[in-house]
Amino acid sequence: MMTGSLAVLDKQVAANTLVRTPTSNRDLPQKVGGFGTLAESLDYAAQGLTGFNFYSGRGVLEQVLPYSDLRSRALITARKLLSLGLHRMERVAIVAETGPDFMVTFFGCQYAGLVPCPIPYSMYIGGREAYVARIAGMLKAAHATAVISTDAQIETLREAAAQGGISTVLSHADVALLPETLTKLHGFGTEDVAYIQYSSGSTSAPKGVLISQRAIMTNGASILRDGIDVKPTDRGFSWLPLYHDMGLVGFCLSTMMGQSSMDYLATTAFARRPTLWLKLMSDNRTTVSFSPTFGYDLVAKRVGAELAGLDLSAWRAAGIGGDMVRPDVLKRFADAVESTGFDRKSFMPSYGMAESTLAMTFALADRDIKIDRVDRAALRGQNKAVPSQNASDDVARDFVVCGKIVSGHVLEVRGEAGQILGEREIGKIFVKGPSLMLGYYENHEATKAVIGEDGFLDTGDMGYLLEGEIVITGRAKDLILHNGRNIWPQDIEWAAEQMPVLKSGDVAAFAVEGADGDDEVVVLVECRLSDVEAQENLRRDVGKIVHQSSGVDCAIVLVAPKSLPFTSSGKLSRAQARKSFLAGEMSVIGQTASA
Repeated sequence: MMTGSLAVLDKQVAANTLVRTPTSNRDLPQKVGGFGTLAESLDYAAQGLTGFNFYSGRGVLEQVLPYSDLRSRALITARKLLSLGLHRMERVAIVAETGPDFMVTFFGCQYAGLVPCPIPYSMYIGGREAYVARIAGMLKAAHATAVISTDAQIETLREAAAQGGISTVLSHADVALLPETLTKLHGFGTEDVAYIQYSSGSTSAPKGVLISQRAIMTNGASILRDGIDVKPTDRGFSWLPLYHDMGLVGFCLSTMMGQSSMDYLATTAFARRPTLWLKLMSDNRTTVSFSPTFGYDLVAKRVGAELAGLDLSAWRAAGIGGDMVRPDVLKRFADAVESTGFDRKSFMPSYGMAESTLAMTFALADRDIKIDRVDRAALRGQNKAVPSQNASDDVARDFVVCGKIVSGHVLEVRGEAGQILGEREIGKIFVKGPSLMLGYYENHEATKAVIGEDGFLDTGDMGYLLEGEIVITGRAKDLILHNGRNIWPQDIEWAAEQMPVLKSGDVAAFAVEGADGDDEVVVLVECRLSDVEAQENLRRDVGKIVHQSSGVDCAIVLVAPKSLPFTSSGKLSRAQARKSFLAGEMSVIGQTASA
């Protein structure tokens, strides 16, 4: 029996006269790959009946955008944008809100030969001022000529544009009122740029990932073929932000390239009601949906009686990517939704980043997630992943295997001297192939720092190979060196977050230089407790757990809720947390104590 709140949703949906696009095209054969540009892909998809569907935060279908309508509206928008006097290859920043307006403008740029730059729509921690500064930095770095905003944010974007030296700022409603130029459209060719992505990074020096048409065509086909093995009967669902590579490439561009229908829930709506993700997937018989680990964690902790009557048996590709994959979280999620018919073999760990367009590796479909249990001592002291049979989490650690590199690409694990390492030797991950970015836009030095003369991209991630598959162990810059040992901050954070009063994202661990020049470990813990004694107990208990799990003494610092910074993709920013802590910008509760 459905619970009261979801029963109300069902009545609302039933009363809605909109009809979502069909899952499959009746007369248009599915075509995966073989397109030269995004516009060419849309030209083909528009011949069918599938498309994008947008749901409200109450689970009601609000807008439907078949690919045929997307194409016709994009062509009109292309001519309207050109009426502003914009020239080919100029950059147009677009607030990437989940809705038809963003998609229409993005593809309008493709047909007009303008370079779209999706920018975040959400306010960051720090409020309006921090958001304005961040967007201004992106606009400056992109040398944007125009900014297209949602109606609700137009004034905020005008302020950011003014700081970035840009005078042309329009809402989507303003664009709709523009005349259509009679100029012939000259879209992009295969060797041209497709878009610039500013998904995360520092406010002062954001780096724009410059993606070519060839790269997005290659990576999109890799996702569809090597990753999810797309079928004509697939239907996708996403709550991921469209300014991030997983949301934009994985669940907008590549979905369109495979002519699949896609259902959307805004990221903010998911954050408020994460179980609505499951409800709508059950209703729509979703087969493909991805999330970072924290999304599965949030649902596992919030889900309850509303699971009654839900059916997730169609969900065949439950992807995980965007951050470190945690086996404990996936187990909790699978246990929590077991009654819905969810198949644990649907989990599909993956690895990628914006600099490679999106995807680099995928685990094999239809198998249990592959977990490698390794000895912690060897991990710290020898930089090797030595297999362990020890059941104690204090002695051993589990890593999730994230699959093999997609076809046509090469992945290497290298040591400090640049030598290629053998299996189970931990080093820095390098990749090469046609999906790589052209570089960071107008930033030669930053590009040179990550792409070598051999064409390999230094991902900045650490890991090791296991039977040809990659295992990610963490970010190289986050690694803590303490008393001659390597300590992974995730180990500290995950151990502390097992406490009942803490949740995923409540803890940040990093190193600061001590008086003796060695790294001292600092652990920031968000505290929601008001009782002083309870706070002291929390500080003491976290210290004990950290010492037991990682064998390190550290400074435990309690901070106010929502103090820890996250990137636009939802990843904890340890570097920013460290910077804010050292600058005295954290709201500290009580006294710092060593444990």
